[in-house]
Formats: sequence, C-alpha cells, structure tokens
Amino acid sequence: MDVRMVDAGEVRLACRVSGNPDGAAVVLLHGLGKSGADWDAVAGELGRHRRVYAPDLRGHGDSDRPGRYSFELMRDDLGAMLKALELERVSLVGHSMGGVVAYLYASEHPERVERLVLEDVPPPVARERAVPERPDGVPGFDWDVVAPLHAQLADPAEDWQAGLDAITAPALLLGGGLRSHVPQDQIAAMARRLSRGCLVTIPCGHEIHAARPMEFAATLDGFLPGGAPGPATGGHGV
Repeated sequence: MDVRMVDAGEVRLACRVSGNPDGAAVVLLHGLGKSGADWDAVAGELGRHRRVYAPDLRGHGDSDRPGRYSFELMRDDLGAMLKALELERVSLVGHSMGGVVAYLYASEHPERVERLVLEDVPPPVARERAVPERPDGVPGFDWDVVAPLHAQLADPAEDWQAGLDAITAPALLLGGGLRSHVPQDQIAAMARRLSRGCLVTIPCGHEIHAARPMEFAATLDGFLPGGAPGPATGGHGV
C-alpha cells in the first residue's frame, strides 16, 4: 500500500494506491465521515488484477480541510486528481457521499468513465434530511463538511437529475435493502433512468462493502474490467 499526496488544485488529497500496476484503474470514493482506508477490506480483492486508488476526499482523512465544501468541489477535486495521476479513463466506485461525487463526475466527463458502481447512493431527489448533531470529542474529519452536503442532498440542483442522461458507462447500482435508510425504490428508479444501469440488492444495510466485503468484491469483480466474469456481468433488470 502506497499513500501519496496528490495536488488537486485548491487542495492536496491523500490517496492510497495498491494492486496490480498494469491493471485497469479503479477509483474508490468513500462516504461521509470516512476515508480511503474504509475500502481496505475490499481493495485487496479488487486489486488482484487492477490498480486501485482510494483517495481521502476534501475535509476527510489526511487530505486538506479548506473549509469550503460541496459535491461539485469534490467532483472537481476528483478530476484534478485523475489529471495529476495521468489517469485518462477509470472505473468509479462510490459509496453514499462518494457515489454522488462519482455520478456527478460521470455526467460531466462520460468519456473518461469506463464503469460506474454506486453503492447505496442517495439519488438526486429532494427529501427532508435532518442534519446530525456534532458528536462529543474530535471527529475524524472536518465537521463543517456535514451541513452543506446535507443541504445539497435535501434539495439537489436540477442539473443533477438531468445529468444522469449524459452518463454512458455501464452502471451497477447496489442497494442495501430494507435495512438501509436510503429509499430503495429511488435507487431502483435511478437505475432505470441510467441508459445502461442495472440494480443488485445485497440486503445488509447502508454499508454493504463493510458488512459483506467478500460478496461486495465478488459482485464488483464480475462487473469491473480486468476481473473474472461474475453474476453482475451482462446486467440485471430493474
């Protein structure tokens, strides 16, 4: 495991790099309050035949904490990081917050995304969201991230929904089932909206990659470039 500090324009991002140096590039984007280390349980499996990149998004982990936060800024950070790493075309895997960053990037740069995986990701649909209270002690990330991102999820910009139509990559949406707080019917609707979308439900809650890492990795291995064919290859109806 190699941890690099990557200049992404306004911020420097810490990025964990592992796996096969000659393999297809896969970028793993973590959820709110997490870091690139959140993917360690699956990065080894995915990296057997691929090159895996797991950055800490702005305000998280060892990356810079500039005090300015939005999904669009995180999307642009991702683009700057890929440019700095000279990655022309990648597969994106995003959990929750990271999945929003992933689909925003894929809608703006469809030609640069080979595959898209969205793990229990909030779709761009307005709904009430309570902003959590700051916990006691020192959080492991910049708490100032929370309020602006929750506000955006509660009332997404109109171009988020329209941007889904621009995504051309095959997209695998993973739902956590009834144990997840994310409305599963909205995830299914998002899968139908994407021109090459498919849905797989792994009923273990919001953090599928943490609860069932081997099943998660096996599902992705059949979908992402460079792995053995699996049940996700060829698509699932929704």
